[in-house]
Amino acid sequence: MKTSISVLLDRKESSIQSVTAATTVADAVKVMNEQKVSSVLVMDDGKLRGIFTERDVLRRVVGDKLDPIKATMSDVMTSGLTTVTTQTTIEEALEIFTQKVCRHLPVVEGDKVVGMISVGDLSRWLAEVHRAEAEQLKDYISGGFSA
Repeated sequence: MKTSISVLLDRKESSIQSVTAATTVADAVKVMNEQKVSSVLVMDDGKLRGIFTERDVLRRVVGDKLDPIKATMSDVMTSGLTTVTTQTTIEEALEIFTQKVCRHLPVVEGDKVVGMISVGDLSRWLAEVHRAEAEQLKDYISGGFSA
């Protein structure tokens, strides 16, 4: 199975939620809540600078007792991100999620962010693939499979 990330991006909503490095934690969380997302990319002048996630809220804001109205993304974002391309395979992405213990990966082409994938995206896709395979095997066993 050598399916690329582009297949997942084609199947999901393509909007990318982002804020700037100067955005306050309170404003970033407001965007996350309004858009019903668990992370936002931190971008300045079209360049990816980092990511801010629910986990960052808990560890870097609440855990460090920072004031969300004063703290900015540059204070609390995760930088030095691992990214993938549209040609990265789902298996490669799963390996990255496992090794990096992260839940979101920006998808880039050159310097441009073209999407975002999550562990949940991959889990849903794998469940669909396994469900389809099970149905094919059931049909084959019951004699309903045509060669």
